[in-house]
Amino acid sequence: MKITTITRTIRNTKRLAEIIKVLSAYGFRQVLVDSGISRFLDREVEGPDAAAPSTIPRPVRFRRVLEELGPTFIKCGQILSTRPDLIPAEWAEELKKLQDSCSEVPFSEIYEVLSMDFPGRLDELFSSIEETPIAAASMAQVHRATLRDGQQVVIKVLRPDSRQLVEEDMALLETLSQIVEQYFSNLGYSPVAVVKEFSRELAKEVNLIYEGQSTDRLRRYFENDSNIHFPKVYWSATTRHVLTLEEIHGRLLSTIQPDSLSPQERRAIVAKGTDAVFKQCLRFGFFHADPHPGNIFLLADGSICFIDCGMTGQLDRKTTEQLIDLVAGVIRGDIERLCRVVVELTDTDPAKTDQRDFRADLQHLISHFQNADLQHLDISTLLTEFFEMLQSYHLQCPGDLMLLTKALTTIEGVAAHFDPTFDVLAHVEPQIQEIVLNRYGFNALKDRLQKAATGYFELFEYIPKDIQRFLDHVRHRRFTLNLEMKRIEHMADKIDLASRVMGIAMIIAALIVGSSILILADQLSDQQGFLGTMGLFGLGLAGVYAVGFVISFLLPKKRK
Repeated sequence: MKITTITRTIRNTKRLAEIIKVLSAYGFRQVLVDSGISRFLDREVEGPDAAAPSTIPRPVRFRRVLEELGPTFIKCGQILSTRPDLIPAEWAEELKKLQDSCSEVPFSEIYEVLSMDFPGRLDELFSSIEETPIAAASMAQVHRATLRDGQQVVIKVLRPDSRQLVEEDMALLETLSQIVEQYFSNLGYSPVAVVKEFSRELAKEVNLIYEGQSTDRLRRYFENDSNIHFPKVYWSATTRHVLTLEEIHGRLLSTIQPDSLSPQERRAIVAKGTDAVFKQCLRFGFFHADPHPGNIFLLADGSICFIDCGMTGQLDRKTTEQLIDLVAGVIRGDIERLCRVVVELTDTDPAKTDQRDFRADLQHLISHFQNADLQHLDISTLLTEFFEMLQSYHLQCPGDLMLLTKALTTIEGVAAHFDPTFDVLAHVEPQIQEIVLNRYGFNALKDRLQKAATGYFELFEYIPKDIQRFLDHVRHRRFTLNLEMKRIEHMADKIDLASRVMGIAMIIAALIVGSSILILADQLSDQQGFLGTMGLFGLGLAGVYAVGFVISFLLPKKRK
């Protein structure tokens, strides 16, 4: 075993002990017992709510557990809050309260990170850096700075050792997820797969180049739109640990009281924010997944600017079309279309959608929205109820779809805060109709027919050549048939193992029989000694073989 592996194991053990203590302190001891993790706990652990944990709801206690365990678990909770298909709705709602506000890191440690990322050229890039941070989150800290050319910027710096802490915690979570998946097989989803998804998201959080690329991409999408902005990324001063962005001079929507604005200003803010989010989701397929008021600036000219693009989602064209089919199927009450959407989105067995209970629940769902025109359809509510129904049948949807629901729900919350009379769906109806027409209109059908015709022509073009090649193989007796038999390699392994066992057993038996004959012959001979010694040596060798043979079966085998 390598030294690094031993060190990691020791760290994981210490961290696991800390996690067990915190869970036990907040009244989750039964979970430890059911999952088999309780064997690591050797004593009772007291905590803030250990005396009377039942007086506090379980979702609240779980949120406090995540807050106490640190940044990795806080981020996991924030991601879980966007996945109501994995956890109950009340748990997701409670986890939304997890805040990014954390204690500040001393500037000396931040300066050390900057010096390591810009060795020998930190003073060449920045003329000044403010020591007092303007924001401190679980993963990073933000400071104002000025470039050498006088440009005012903000620098987002990862907290020291945050990457190492995340990697160690995720390695431990992967181990725990395997234990949970082994003991709880009826969750409806794979805890191992969920942890892998969290690992991908957290990998983006600890590599600020991803956030810079997302910000740049969204900025290019709206570079010709004077109402919507994203900050400029200064790549010469950006690394995996440091992100340098243009400083936005404006007011955060979270600091603005709606009463301080005129009705026209409030409506303009909501309209621009709604346009931006729906364009990202439906037209570009790449969207800011957390457009809450703390991430939107109101600029002096009335335009808005989005910041903090660390959490983004992406929808391919096929998924977007499936969402359109979902909305169209609900409006028209088309059960068959909705079942096809469920199968395509969740990769479930089509037989499950044929069950009477499933179709009855689906009919009950669409009864709330059926015969409603698009203008009066609440898409976020529709998606939320749809995913809740899938969760009840243990069906898991792609993570980006849940991020889409979160983005739509968040921007609708902004609209409700600033202008409760604003009809979001009525405002974006032209965009949705344009997308529907682009798919089902004459030009779209014409393009599909052209692509299909091209494919058939290519097929007919190559069929004669394929037939000729087939006949040539048959004529020259080179025609072979390849059959792939599932798990046949396991049978070959078993046969090989059986032959090895029989061979070793025959060798041991031969040694025992031969040695016994030598010992008997030595006793019958006139000059005893040599044959008996050979016989005893043979019996000893047979014993060694036998012991090794037994041990090889007792030791755990490494699976391929």
